[in-house]
Amino acid sequence: MDHFLYRDGELFAEDVPVAEIAAAVGTPFYCYSSATLTRHFQLFEEALAGLDHMVCYAMKAASNQAILTTLARLGAGMDVVSGGEYTRAKAAGVPGERIVFSGVGKTRDEMRMALEGGIRQFNVESEPEMAVLNEVALSLGLRAPITVRVNPDVDAKTHAKIATGKSENKFGIPIARAREVYAHAASLPGLEVIGIDVHIGSQLTDLAPFRMAYRKVAELTEALRADGHDIRRLDLGGGLGIPYARSNEAPPLPLAWGQVIREEVGHLGCEIEIEPGRLIAGNAGIMVSKVIYVKSGEGRDFLILDGAMNDLIRPAMYDAHHDIVPVVEPEAAVEMQPYDIVGPVCESGDTFAKQRLMPPVQAGDLVAFRSAGAYGAVMASEYNTRPLIPEVLVHEHQFAVIRARPSFDEILNRDTIPEWL
Repeated sequence: MDHFLYRDGELFAEDVPVAEIAAAVGTPFYCYSSATLTRHFQLFEEALAGLDHMVCYAMKAASNQAILTTLARLGAGMDVVSGGEYTRAKAAGVPGERIVFSGVGKTRDEMRMALEGGIRQFNVESEPEMAVLNEVALSLGLRAPITVRVNPDVDAKTHAKIATGKSENKFGIPIARAREVYAHAASLPGLEVIGIDVHIGSQLTDLAPFRMAYRKVAELTEALRADGHDIRRLDLGGGLGIPYARSNEAPPLPLAWGQVIREEVGHLGCEIEIEPGRLIAGNAGIMVSKVIYVKSGEGRDFLILDGAMNDLIRPAMYDAHHDIVPVVEPEAAVEMQPYDIVGPVCESGDTFAKQRLMPPVQAGDLVAFRSAGAYGAVMASEYNTRPLIPEVLVHEHQFAVIRARPSFDEILNRDTIPEWL
């Protein structure tokens, strides 16, 4: 469910006409719904109700301070993967004890930052990382709480670029070596082993891979406890998918995912952590763009938009589908036409959709990319010296710009010309 609906023939974001926002901030822009963010977070809380748990938002999905603050006030923890994200989480009012630090390439500086600022745990991904974290913690006179990310060799049946739980992926340690690695971790005085971490991929639309992975985690928990480890926390990652196309079969709901968690690991008495990102933010955001030209080509027509691949990279990078709809609601009986929907960047890859059926549109019309709240603005760039586009947050009948579009002068002033030039 989201809060971007047609009302009286035009698209609204909650109680605000999308065209009104476009007139105020220009196009293209991202728009997020506070009500949708709130509802989606609450779905995960409901899914784990009755279990000792924490929902840690995977902020790589969308990390604007206003989004983080909205979720933090609902009680969300944060899953971070860099020192920058850690700093963002703290700035949004999230205490260190509610921040989980993930990622395969944590640096000494990032480890030191988190240990000094407070951290719930590090999800350690390798033995070399474990050794470095031990050194950093000892240099500060601290013990670093850790889980070890295990790779269960489960095929999540998702896009190859967002699968993380197969044996060939770069994440975690092989589950077959887990007991050996945990024994080594327990021997390091700067580390405190508290649990297990697993994450098998993103945009999963089937619960079976989750069940397989969690069953392996349950078996490992019992084996590690038999070895003398105090396994008291299970970080089960995230990855539950969203419907990018409204005609597609809907992925499982958080409630069904929560039931799998209860059935597979609920008997272990562990605190449960989950790290949803896309399902909280994805359908909570749209990208709005304007048609610059309608161009007739050889055997096909093009909609050339002012939004481009640098603003929303997912179609170019993942062949991802986004529903694209006119901001003015088309009449029910209107005849649909096929268009290639493209941006102005000088790359053939700057294509959002090929032969997409759309109602007739013309230059100046607004269109909205649905399900653009996750991995949209956070992955944007200024390629072609195109300014990062504004982000807007809506709450009921009001909206605010939460990141402004930089001017060309602001972009140029970041460059420094050496004196010798």
